[in-house]
Amino acid sequence: MSQHAKSDPQASGTASASSASTNGPADGAAASNPAASRPEPSAADIKRWRQYLADERAEAAVYRDLAQNRTGEERAILLALAEAEGRHEAHWLKLLGEHAGKARHASLRSRFLGFLARHFGSVFVLALAQRAEGRSPYTREPSATPAMAADEQIHEEVVRGLATRGRNRLAGTFRAAVFGANDGLVSNLSLVMGMAATGVGSGVVLLSGISGLLAGAFSMGAGEFVSVRSQRELLDATRPTQVTLVAAPQLDIEHNELLLVYLARGMSREAAEHRVAERMGLFTCDCDPSLSLHPELPETEDEHEAVGTAWGAALSSFCFFASGAIVPIIPFLFGMTGIGALIVAAVLVGIALLATGGTVGLLSGTSPLTRGLRQLAIGLGAAGVTYLLGMAFGAVIA
Repeated sequence: MSQHAKSDPQASGTASASSASTNGPADGAAASNPAASRPEPSAADIKRWRQYLADERAEAAVYRDLAQNRTGEERAILLALAEAEGRHEAHWLKLLGEHAGKARHASLRSRFLGFLARHFGSVFVLALAQRAEGRSPYTREPSATPAMAADEQIHEEVVRGLATRGRNRLAGTFRAAVFGANDGLVSNLSLVMGMAATGVGSGVVLLSGISGLLAGAFSMGAGEFVSVRSQRELLDATRPTQVTLVAAPQLDIEHNELLLVYLARGMSREAAEHRVAERMGLFTCDCDPSLSLHPELPETEDEHEAVGTAWGAALSSFCFFASGAIVPIIPFLFGMTGIGALIVAAVLVGIALLATGGTVGLLSGTSPLTRGLRQLAIGLGAAGVTYLLGMAFGAVIA
């Protein structure tokens, strides 16, 4: 018994060791490799993940291409976005593992963005990228991490900020160009259709269209010139002058209105009193020069807030209004008459309105198609109403 008793633990230990040697490696492998215990992905999962992988690669390339045309802070921001897309790419590669296979083509939208970024690198690319980031599927994708979904939401705001800078740079001249063309299209189509509806000859309609083109173009150009020049004059009027530098040495130290100057410019009373003491020579420091003019320093302008020049805005407004206003009279210039000429004019203007509306939609980060259709409805609606009014006036005159 004693020998058997002594031999039992040995046998038990041998069995345990045998069991450990049999099961141990498999258990250890499972613990060290979580992928071994992960269920095999379905064909639909693999297809979806590979598409995400292709899109992430394409979006990272877009940001890198845009960064090549930028410097300083904007370049660093774009490269950081590309790096973040690279992290998302690594996530899908890890999930796919051996199923990654040959790289898929990115979505048509991502490839279009890449083409624009490589060849233009304009604000339109950022506006489209903003829309793409805002429509990320990761909030509904169970295989994406919450951090990835949050990343895409933050990316949308980052790209929105970059796109806003670009939109502001376009400000004066580009705004005049886009809206000048749109006004020319709508106003002259309405004029031509209204005149044609009264029953006058095609020659009169053509002359009316040319008159509308010239009158509208000169009016738009003059209006833009006055608008931009007035805006610049208002900005100039708000800048501090050198009076505090010139008059300060001659002021009575105890009785002067220098304090009122700084209070009017927006300083707190404490800061204004300190500034007065600086100007009167009681302090040698120049502690807060933000609300005083320093003519020795070069004048700087925020690169993201461009007003534009008055002549540039006027010229672009004139040219683009004229380019829009000439479209409705093209059929008449080529000798067309009657309803056929009006239909061709309406079709040409409709195509142009879709283009200008889509351009505004791109710049505003909204759907180009929706904006284009809205512009089309407004323009053709105005022309249709004018046509009906022309018929009514023609009937009354007849």
